[in-house]
Amino acid sequence: MIELSIAFVFGLLFGSFLNVVILRVPIGESVVFNPSHCMRCKAKLRPWHNIPLFSWLFLRGKCSFCKTKISIQYPLIELISGIIFLTLANKYGLSLPIFFVALSFLMLLALSMIDFKYKMIPDSINLLAIIFAILGAWSIGGIFNNFVNAILFAGGFTLLRFSLSYILTSSAHRAIKKNVTSWSKNYHPYPFIEAMGEGDIMVAATMGALLGVELTLVAIFLSAILALPVMLALKNKGAEEQRVPFVPFLALSTFIVYILDTPIMAYIEANY
Repeated sequence: MIELSIAFVFGLLFGSFLNVVILRVPIGESVVFNPSHCMRCKAKLRPWHNIPLFSWLFLRGKCSFCKTKISIQYPLIELISGIIFLTLANKYGLSLPIFFVALSFLMLLALSMIDFKYKMIPDSINLLAIIFAILGAWSIGGIFNNFVNAILFAGGFTLLRFSLSYILTSSAHRAIKKNVTSWSKNYHPYPFIEAMGEGDIMVAATMGALLGVELTLVAIFLSAILALPVMLALKNKGAEEQRVPFVPFLALSTFIVYILDTPIMAYIEANY
């Protein structure tokens, strides 16, 4: 019980810092040197304004200085971070490898929020997620295996990206060639269509390091199932609104499969 309490508190503390990362990295601010401040009035926050969960509740969701509403994102990220640490500690206990695994999942959480809000995936956070995932092993051999799996899925997703982009671009090219005139025959107005972003490739590397080959394939399949209802709900929206951030679904499915790895592997071994 004490270990779980420690893990939860650690998660809350790291979640508080994660909010800083989510807020500042997309706008290019330092996450280390600038003191915590209100984004509206720029007033420097006091230490008691930064207590995870409790400060938001105590302040009733408003800045202590200018009374601007504080987004509920802050306590939610802190709570989710605490739950991530708590869940991992409950299943695997407290250890240095699990600490690295938890940090990797926190990086995936940050990427999910940034992808959801800004439709961008910062390379700096992505690289940290991969590094923490690779270090989340109990031996040097395990670290090497994690590295190999990360490279395997990064390469696989790169090949998939190239193939799908080529197919989509070629299809667009053929459609446009049907309407070629003497005026446009020397021009190439068809776009190059990207099937997926480079950030998704790096997330796949993190998934490979965390889960291994079989479980990563399960997580990718699960992420597609989780994303399907959202995509169907947005199919009649505009082109911009139809752009569904996929990292949150990859991150959620990775955590689910990581926690349920034993029954999933038992099912795979029993049926294949």
